[in-house]
Amino acid sequence: MNIIKAIYNFIVGDMIILVGVLILLLVLLLINNIAALASIRIISGPLLIIALLAILVTTLLRETRPKA
Repeated sequence: MNIIKAIYNFIVGDMIILVGVLILLLVLLLINNIAALASIRIISGPLLIIALLAILVTTLLRETRPKA
């Protein structure tokens, strides 16, 4: 179990990053594969950048918050 946790911590580092990126990829997959959402396909690039920055900032803020 310690080996799996060490690999997880090395690759991802935090559950917020993993879950956030997985949700983001699911949303982008839906936007690009559903014909009804074709009109918002043009914002998928900026959405990717903004969402990734939000995920990383959220993780950073959580890590810098003082422990009580």
